[in-house]
Amino acid sequence: MRQFVVEADGGSRGNPGPAGYGAVVLDPVTGETLAEAAEYIGVATNNVAEYKGLIAGLKAAKALDPAAKVRVRMDSKLVVEQMSGRWKIKHPDMKPLAAEAGRILPSAQVTYEWIPREKNKHADRLANEAMDAGKRGKQWEPSASTAALSTGLADTDAARVVGDAAAGAARARAALATSVAAPASASASASATVPAPARAAGAPAAGWSAPDLGTPTTFVLLRHGETALTPEKRFSGSGGSDPELSAAGRRQADQVAAALAARGTIQAVVSSPLRRCRETAAAVAERLGLDVRVEEGLRETDFGAWEGLTFAEVRERYGADLDAWLASPKVAPTGGGESFATVSRRVSATRDRLLTAYSGRTVLLVTHVTPVKTLVRLALGAPPESLFRMELSAASVSAVAYYGDGNASVRLLNDTSHLR
Repeated sequence: MRQFVVEADGGSRGNPGPAGYGAVVLDPVTGETLAEAAEYIGVATNNVAEYKGLIAGLKAAKALDPAAKVRVRMDSKLVVEQMSGRWKIKHPDMKPLAAEAGRILPSAQVTYEWIPREKNKHADRLANEAMDAGKRGKQWEPSASTAALSTGLADTDAARVVGDAAAGAARARAALATSVAAPASASASASATVPAPARAAGAPAAGWSAPDLGTPTTFVLLRHGETALTPEKRFSGSGGSDPELSAAGRRQADQVAAALAARGTIQAVVSSPLRRCRETAAAVAERLGLDVRVEEGLRETDFGAWEGLTFAEVRERYGADLDAWLASPKVAPTGGGESFATVSRRVSATRDRLLTAYSGRTVLLVTHVTPVKTLVRLALGAPPESLFRMELSAASVSAVAYYGDGNASVRLLNDTSHLR
């Protein structure tokens, strides 16, 4: 079952006075922002604004996955205690808001936790952005928000979510360091042992003698072979011509199939629906004697009007749009393409479905540049801009292992030794 953290806040400049709320849905392992919501609500009290923030956060989580378990974290003791059923709701303004919040998700799926104000910075910032927008006679707009940036992982307080899993991360690293067999070749290994994170005073040491977490689910990530567009470095996503493999791409598919057959670890093959991936997957699956499952969520980004163009051509024709796209993961390419934030949500949902379907197995995912880089980024807990700092060659192999406590470890990145 998927899990989310919802952090929510609300405020009023006057109590009652001009009020707004903010809410954010986070991945509990990586700390990644999955959704944000904020709104200026006019004149209201702090408590009304806080409840409105809770409602918005729960609705955002439900929209991502109505079956997910949700941990709500707020610095409002009143809302946390009332929604937990420990305090009576006496104020007439609060009763309908609490009832609305309680109807969004089944109560068994939601837990509530009080946190200090300094650990609720993201939602607090969103609420203040909403109130600032209201002061200007406008509503809050996601594209103008800097809340996530102002509370990013560089801020030690904002490591609250990732920090919750620190002990688990240490156990995952320990299990990886002690249980992974030697790689087939030196060039095939990209894993590294990392010192365990600092632990709180009095906490038990995770160390390298942690208990075995069991067999991880391993995704072997294969970028498809070359098409005619690949050597020219043209944008080739899911909104373009859907090209087939070139002669070079077919050779690469055969080479990677032979290498994966020699390793003998692949137990299932899952492919993007695009032709170049299905052709690559078919070459591997035939060699391994496996079927190919097509997964829509593994398709490449839709690059809109940029499909088929080189970076230089996009720069010449859509310079301002390109600059905006490079500056923010929330910006989509010209002409209705997909933003990296949208792709990240799609890929993370696909990852979770496949982890459930193939628990404890080694699965080959035949996909594209952006999905592979996104899975690696999420496993590392790296910021969106890291997508621009990874090299990923045609027919390259990467790998990520996922452990039972929700942590992940990148084992391999951009291995092309089988093409030499």
